[in-house]
Amino acid sequence: MSTDTTPLSSPLSSTPRTRLRRHHERGMSDRDALYEVLDAGLICHLGVAADGVPVVLPTAYGRDGDTLYLHGSSANGAFGAAAGRQVCVTVTHMDGIVCARSVFSHSMNYRSAVVFGTATLVRDEDERWQALRLITDHLIPGRWAAARQPTRKELAATSVLSLPLTEASVKVRTGMPADEPEDYDLDVWAGVLPMAVTFGQPEPDPAMRQEIPLPVHIRDRAS
Repeated sequence: MSTDTTPLSSPLSSTPRTRLRRHHERGMSDRDALYEVLDAGLICHLGVAADGVPVVLPTAYGRDGDTLYLHGSSANGAFGAAAGRQVCVTVTHMDGIVCARSVFSHSMNYRSAVVFGTATLVRDEDERWQALRLITDHLIPGRWAAARQPTRKELAATSVLSLPLTEASVKVRTGMPADEPEDYDLDVWAGVLPMAVTFGQPEPDPAMRQEIPLPVHIRDRAS
């Protein structure tokens, strides 16, 4: 289980790695903003140096308080290389393409979180079990209880890393384009093209028995 003692109400850290150099006004110092970005995402990107080569791995994750859990294969050398090492984890949401009157002023509306810290390989079996439950239910709430639990062989093939949410930054851009004053008279359309991630209608496995109904947790996730 999570052993991090950082108070949930504490503000986000301000370190040389998390201090924003550009558009610092877009930075969010409220720790709840970090939770909102992480909890709304489905995939994070784990950056680690493996054998002297930078590697970025897309991976599933889940959050327990101020601890982030990451899921990977025990056979993945790059994922294993992260254990005990400094890593960087990012989660980004694209909310819209900002169309300005000039090419230079085009932008994106987004919410992003960057977390730095030392990743720890979770060895305690109870914590690993709870972490995998968190990750599964982060993707589809209620799925862990509805599906078959992992076997010892499956658990052996799975690695879990924990990362404290101690050193992190959040950056958010919203709103319309910020054009140069002289460009507002141009005959160019300007505005925002919104973007959103949505779930489609559930598609049943053809190999599944037809009498098995659509479970509530799948229907709720798709709605």
